[in-house]
Amino acid sequence: MENKNKIALVTGGSRGLGKDMALRLAEKGLDIILTYNSNEEAAQNVAAQIEKQGQKAAILHLNTGDLKSFASFAARLKDVLTNTFNTGHIDYLINNAGIGGYSPIAEVTEEFFDGLMNIHFKGVYFLTQKLLPLINDGGGIVNISSGLTRVTVPGSSVYASLKTAVETFTKYLAKELGERKIRANVVAPGAVMTDFGNAHLRSDEQLQKMVSSVTALGRPGVAEDIGGVVAFLCTEDARWVNGQRIEVAGGMQL
Repeated sequence: MENKNKIALVTGGSRGLGKDMALRLAEKGLDIILTYNSNEEAAQNVAAQIEKQGQKAAILHLNTGDLKSFASFAARLKDVLTNTFNTGHIDYLINNAGIGGYSPIAEVTEEFFDGLMNIHFKGVYFLTQKLLPLINDGGGIVNISSGLTRVTVPGSSVYASLKTAVETFTKYLAKELGERKIRANVVAPGAVMTDFGNAHLRSDEQLQKMVSSVTALGRPGVAEDIGGVVAFLCTEDARWVNGQRIEVAGGMQL
């Protein structure tokens, strides 16, 4: 396999989109380190599935909203790389971990704003900064954004604004890391039926119908629609894709 012994770190890899990303990356022949915040058992189950595919896997706890924990996380990551993978570096960082949060602008509190900001922007920014020395030259970063940076849905102003910041950050990563031949790209999923945001979409049939009606392919997304695109970006096939936003939304509101 072309990617034998290359390693991808997927944050929030225990469920939903992150789980599918981890499994699809493993299918491409990458070894996987995945992080979880609350459900260790789910993370272990994903790791077991990866090992069944013949790849190495490890799990680490990480709260991406707790910036003070990043130094100790990086130290634990180094230990796992040394002891489990016999190396000192990862090749790909996939910043996927996140939570949903919905509120009309008139009702947004500073606490609500800061909670989302720490996870979705500050966390992504400073975790990436902390891990830059651990990413191999020639590797890559994939940041997960959202179709909501292009299409507006009332109640998502904070989340979408932070994802827009991540998209801008990604272009700067691509530019500044170019001399190290590290590529940085954005994958922006459309409306996907997972347990994200307390299964916001999956549990609302009317919302599913609305999404289907404005999507060219006529249905909401599922987790399995997304992971393969992330995996593609972590292969040689995507070696000339850099600084791009790839929306994976079935043709939503074209």
